[in-house]
Amino acid sequence: MKFDKKYINTRITVIVVVAALLMVAIITRTVITATVENDKWKKIGAVSVSDTMDLKPNRGNILSADGQLMASSLPDYKVYIDFLSGIERLPDSVNSAGKKYKVYNSEQLAEKKSMWETDMDTICRGLAEICPRYTFEEYRSHLLEGLEKRKRYWEVCPHTVLNFIQFNQIIKLPVFNLKNRYRSGLTYEERNNRNKPFGSLARRTLGEMFGAKDSARSGLELAYDSLLRGEPGKVHHKKVLSKYLSIIDKDPVDGYDLVSTIDVSMQDICESALREKLEELEASMGVVVLMEVKTGDVKAIVNLMRYDDGNYYEARNYALAALMEPGSTFKTASIMVALDDGYITTKDWVDTGNGVCNMYGAKMKDHNWATRGGYGVIDVPHTLMYSSNIGVSKLIDGHYHNQPEKFVEGLRRVGIGTPLGLPFNGAANPVIRMPHKDHTGGYRMSDNWSATALAWMSIGYETQIPPISTVSFYNAIANGGKMVRPRFVKGIERKGEMVEEFPVEVIKKQICKPSTLQDIQTILYRVVNDKEGLGKKAGNPYFHVSGKTGTAQVAGVGGYKGGHNEHLVSFCGYYPSEDPKYTCVVAIRHAYYVASGGGQAGVVFSKIAQRIYSKNVTTDLNVAKDSTAVYVPNVKSGNLMAAQYVLKDLGLNVRGDQGSEWGTTSSDHDGVDFQQIKTSENTVPNVVGMGARDAAYMLGARGLRVRMKGRGKVTAQSVPGGSKVIKGQTVLVELN
Repeated sequence: MKFDKKYINTRITVIVVVAALLMVAIITRTVITATVENDKWKKIGAVSVSDTMDLKPNRGNILSADGQLMASSLPDYKVYIDFLSGIERLPDSVNSAGKKYKVYNSEQLAEKKSMWETDMDTICRGLAEICPRYTFEEYRSHLLEGLEKRKRYWEVCPHTVLNFIQFNQIIKLPVFNLKNRYRSGLTYEERNNRNKPFGSLARRTLGEMFGAKDSARSGLELAYDSLLRGEPGKVHHKKVLSKYLSIIDKDPVDGYDLVSTIDVSMQDICESALREKLEELEASMGVVVLMEVKTGDVKAIVNLMRYDDGNYYEARNYALAALMEPGSTFKTASIMVALDDGYITTKDWVDTGNGVCNMYGAKMKDHNWATRGGYGVIDVPHTLMYSSNIGVSKLIDGHYHNQPEKFVEGLRRVGIGTPLGLPFNGAANPVIRMPHKDHTGGYRMSDNWSATALAWMSIGYETQIPPISTVSFYNAIANGGKMVRPRFVKGIERKGEMVEEFPVEVIKKQICKPSTLQDIQTILYRVVNDKEGLGKKAGNPYFHVSGKTGTAQVAGVGGYKGGHNEHLVSFCGYYPSEDPKYTCVVAIRHAYYVASGGGQAGVVFSKIAQRIYSKNVTTDLNVAKDSTAVYVPNVKSGNLMAAQYVLKDLGLNVRGDQGSEWGTTSSDHDGVDFQQIKTSENTVPNVVGMGARDAAYMLGARGLRVRMKGRGKVTAQSVPGGSKVIKGQTVLVELN
């Protein structure tokens, strides 16, 4: 194949010439830009790039222990209109009085007004549907006012924050939907709204935000704000070919998700049980804290306060911040200190007299002094079982009156007075006064002490303990003497992956001697489970509970003497006693009913414990199934027809008078024996072993009246079987 060299050389020459000319043009343009037009392009560059601005990160979520969303950030919006946007401003003019005023392009003003008036009705109807806080007429009047006054920052929906859905519907309305936002005048302020899917559950513990400021104000939101907030990014805007582009210099880093220890179902159980009792007592305040024994994880925390409308709301975190005189729940710590110091044993006795005792000129009373005349001589365990003020105060004052500082040191040693070091803003530490000797070497005349101080301190007065400290102390008793710090956050996550898990923190490895701990555990068990214990109402038929009741008188607005006094009733304990899983404190403040720590707070504890216990019981019956044995059911005497059908369907061995309608039964491991009942109309039938329905039928059929007591099987009847029937005679039937 021949090539035309002349043709090829010509094409190459043309290409080289064109490339050379382009190169010359580029160099020429570069030189002109760098020299002749240098000032021009510097000026353009200076105004085309905006200042660097922060790019907000997404705030992290707060999750429950099982991963449910308890607090999350959703955007909300405040929408504004600038009625002068896109209108040229002319030089200011001066009126006859010599005062300057603003002047705008009249044609543009007229065009803007016409645009709004054309679509005003459509816009206002849409606003009334999207945000029905105001009517069509109210929106129309509001927008026309802003248009007439030429407002530059006029709220579209006055005093209203719009959610994401509402915002997206509004920007689709006429005028608002113009692609050129500068022409429409639409502007908006986007904020992070903290949404709580479970409403008020644990609201004070989760915390609150300051809304528009997007800053935390309380609770976990504030305590872990640095982790939740994340790191802002950086962005600037640059004008390129008459358009502004957002250029990200640094990407924002979203906040971590907090995995809390709160269990939503347990929180709901605790809140509903407490609210029910508060409403019954017309109480002013109530607190519940439920803690996991081994870890110190706070599974539920409830703070309810009664408002003027009679309803209860989470207003303040009383469990952490409220300093309260704990009353009798404090007696456990007092007895523990004396046992641990070796001053008393569980075999010691104390004389409580007739229930009234003169303590250095002040009268101390036991709760039963007016009804039973006191407890007389009782042993150390019964001082807590009866919650005897006199018994505890005599034991403590008798050994520590001349060395009260040793008693206070003991309280700190066993943990009831130990600061917990919680991360919450406003969390209170226990206040237990330390006595100081005066110049005479005594305590009585010192500023912070008196002769009666120790006696009243030992029974829970003249001290202030937040509920979280009380439950932490009892949790240490349940935990074999190890005191752990209450934990509210298990760790932090990002994108569903655990980044860091917060460890269980031990405050005290052992709060007392092992022998002391065993004595206290035994006494707390007896408080609830012995017939003589005042904590019986906190007990449960399905598992054992250990704990202590508490009752304290608290001052009203005018103080103890002049005010309307209230009572703080409480119960703090743990369960199951043999292998404790949870510790719980219940405290209720009320004024209108006789105070009873066991009968009021203890009942709430019992409901919470039973509901949570049943929540964790397995529903898989295969777990309890024994494949090596066949169980023969216990069949009641009486009408046997239905029983025969069921037993045969189960494949069990049925023996005896199988065709009998009425009879007695007996069971063994091989099957069930039926024996026919033969009675006449004139004799009283023997109904022992029958169910209530069959017994009532057989006796009633013979003209006898039946009264029943109990439930289950018939165990006895007042008129024996075989007796002559007396029409209308009453037969008392006992069931068990």
